[in-house]
Amino acid sequence: MKRIHKNINYPPTDLVILAGGQARRMNGINKLLQKFDDEIQLIKIHQQLRSRVGQVWINSHRDHSIYERIIPSIQYFQDDEPGFQGPLMGMKSAWSYVQSDYVLFVPCDVTYIPKKVISRLHQAIQRNPLCEVAVVEINGTALYPFCLLKRSSLTTLIQQIEQNQRSLKQCFAQMHMQMARFKNHALFFHSINSFEELQQHQQLHFL
Repeated sequence: MKRIHKNINYPPTDLVILAGGQARRMNGINKLLQKFDDEIQLIKIHQQLRSRVGQVWINSHRDHSIYERIIPSIQYFQDDEPGFQGPLMGMKSAWSYVQSDYVLFVPCDVTYIPKKVISRLHQAIQRNPLCEVAVVEINGTALYPFCLLKRSSLTTLIQQIEQNQRSLKQCFAQMHMQMARFKNHALFFHSINSFEELQQHQQLHFL
């Protein structure tokens, strides 16, 4: 059954915001609760995508009560295993919770979300019957944590983690990965990984 709402025509898709990292280069702050632009990241991501997905989830090990206060309908889950094992573990863990067969994963520090990102990712997956993942590419740069995964990807995710392999690029290469390509010539940072990048991003944004 396809979801048809506000010109949406693709299978039911949940959203998982990846916020399980340590943010070591930013003194461990929770980037999902920071303001990179005009809005807190959580609110910005939720507002831009909530009408086009089913349930919204946060993959995070902390601040659950804060998330609930900001957005009461939000759901959350922690990684299946402790130790900050990266986005691959967050993606593997998601399938124990989500009900839909497709999940849009969005990193918590993303600065730009293309308007038709979900439909374009679904179109990309459909190009190859064997494809299990479509990745967002902006201005020629692949943003591997910003992707659409099918439930059937779980087998490969488990295999990669068991082999202590944590590279999304290497993992996705085994899933007949497709790209959804976007352009944004005003974009300087795809994500924010340091206070220096945040300062530069805000200076450019508010010019």
